[in-house]
Amino acid sequence: MKKAILMKLQTIIPPVLLHKVQNLHYLFISQLILRWTSKPLEFSNTAAMVFSPHQDDETFGCGGMIARKREEGVNVVVAFLTDGRGSYCTDPNIQNQIIKIRQEESLKALDILGVPSSEIYFFNQQDGTLPDLVLDTKQQLINDISELLTKYQPGEVYVPHCKDCHRDHEATFYLVKEAISQSGIQVKLLQYPIWAFWRAPLFILLKLKDIAFAYRLSISSVQEKKKQAIASYISQTQCLPHGFIKCFLGSEEIFFHSK
Repeated sequence: MKKAILMKLQTIIPPVLLHKVQNLHYLFISQLILRWTSKPLEFSNTAAMVFSPHQDDETFGCGGMIARKREEGVNVVVAFLTDGRGSYCTDPNIQNQIIKIRQEESLKALDILGVPSSEIYFFNQQDGTLPDLVLDTKQQLINDISELLTKYQPGEVYVPHCKDCHRDHEATFYLVKEAISQSGIQVKLLQYPIWAFWRAPLFILLKLKDIAFAYRLSISSVQEKKKQAIASYISQTQCLPHGFIKCFLGSEEIFFHSK
């Protein structure tokens, strides 16, 4: 009910005004976490695996972490769950072009961050369908993720925040969590926010318990790499809300430890 009301309000409020309000909300929550409620996340030489619902989420949410680990020679594997086709229109011909473009952009961005193409995986589920996969397809995807986890045995796994206010993002969290359980491996599960601070009003959709166990990772040494990697996603940066990209260009990244 609350989500439906908020979505209705978002269609009424002029986009320029809405984006200004969302930007202020993002800044308020992020600064609250960075300055008051978070703990520093010590850099770890532990191998990591990043699960990204779309091509760009991994760079926005974890680009600094990825770059820091790769500079130290630490293995980082990135897996994309959807093909990213839904970012523009419903025309199949244009969507096929977008799939190719976004995949090429992701390879370029991750190359900047230091991830070799051999460590990048595309599961190519249709963009926008992750919460609604039929049972057989859902189980096969979980199996595929589980096999990847078993193959690489990462010590850390990064997923979107469980309340990221995007259906594919939230579904990614639960699909990966189920795959971890199925694989039986022991990992530290860390959530990265993309839309949570932007779309989820604090105390309404986003509760204090949802932003507990917050950690901040310094990425000042690789800020420029992350900025360049984000810029590689030309197809996306041109259509994202004003001010949104700037939220991810700071010297620290925020993660939440899943209990």
